[in-house]
Amino acid sequence: MELREFSDGYGVLVAGWARDAHEVALLCGRVEYPFPEELTGSWRKVADDIRSYLLFDGDQAVGYGEVWLDDEEDEAELARIIVDPGVRGKGIGLELVRGLLGPALAAGYPEVFLRVRPENAVAIRTYQRVGFVDVPQALMDEWNAAQPVAYRWMRFAGE
Repeated sequence: MELREFSDGYGVLVAGWARDAHEVALLCGRVEYPFPEELTGSWRKVADDIRSYLLFDGDQAVGYGEVWLDDEEDEAELARIIVDPGVRGKGIGLELVRGLLGPALAAGYPEVFLRVRPENAVAIRTYQRVGFVDVPQALMDEWNAAQPVAYRWMRFAGE
């Protein structure tokens, strides 16, 4: 498995990995299916604080995720993580999250976080296996106050 920087030619492929409106919402917060067309043409905006990656198994892209860098908060966040449905259940998510931790930790921030929908049990188990733990409930409540949904916030504590 190899983590590579995302290139725009893969936007439609990755968007197609969301199999229904619920998976679109898990990925980008929009409840639309198929994946919103205006997002497939410009999958990611080029920004200095967002790094987008694809995980490859040989020549096949099998996972996508982002690392958001936040100088103001002095932290990194893993975001928009999705695995090709044809290879789910085979440990690809685990490899993808471990791969994304590389550039997140290399950025030099003292903390790495992620947010996940509480009902996404498969993702939560994956994050826990990699070394993520829940932030304290009071902090979760504070961070969720400005969010459209109540996320489960986790921080990397090490494997």
